[in-house]
Amino acid sequence: RINSVTATQKITSAMKMVAASKLRRAQESAEAARPYADRMERMARSLADSLAGNETAPALMRGTGKSDTHLMLVATSDRGLCGGFNSSIVRAARARIHELESEGATVKLFLVGRKGREQLQRDYGSQIIESQEGMGMRGAGFAEAAAIAANITNRFEAGEFDVCTIYYNHFKSAVSQVVTPLQLIPFTSAGAETDSEAEASDAVYEFEPGEEEILADLLPRNIAVQIFRALLENGASEQGARMMAMDNATRSA
Repeated sequence: RINSVTATQKITSAMKMVAASKLRRAQESAEAARPYADRMERMARSLADSLAGNETAPALMRGTGKSDTHLMLVATSDRGLCGGFNSSIVRAARARIHELESEGATVKLFLVGRKGREQLQRDYGSQIIESQEGMGMRGAGFAEAAAIAANITNRFEAGEFDVCTIYYNHFKSAVSQVVTPLQLIPFTSAGAETDSEAEASDAVYEFEPGEEEILADLLPRNIAVQIFRALLENGASEQGARMMAMDNATRSA
């Protein structure tokens, strides 16, 4: 038994060091993506505010006028041994599914990551419209995020859902990851403005071409950027959670 536990300790210690090495790169990627994603969201918000209530605004901003069918994009990892990283996301998704279904809404699931599919398939298998795996192994790229965004946009234009929300873990530190829901369709402002942002939003801008044409191109791109950001945050959160889980396992051994 002593030999067995000692061998396990060597494995968990090695996995902790590997996760720590990957965490630095993943954290740098996530932090580098935040300013661009924030500015993209702020630009879209500024344009959307100028077209609020306008019937000519793009459908991705106006929505369908209903909230009968919800598409939940649940992003998890492909591998385990990372503490409560996956279970926290799935738990939040389950709670939201139960809430929506109790209100009479229809819920569809778009799953990114093998662990999320394994945990949700038993209870909600008939509601899964698509599942993708393999991004966590090689690291998320913008091409993958853009493909997911295009898939979601096409489904929205086909009338398959009314509201789309992504669930992911926002990276705070190696010991803290926060499950975050972000509504992608219809476009909604995320969070409160700072004083400098509020001052900038009060300025008067002239757009060339018009707001509708800019938003028609900007909103699909913003969806891809926000999904890419969520995948990068997930990647950093996964490595942080795995590093702490393996550290605890090594100490226990």
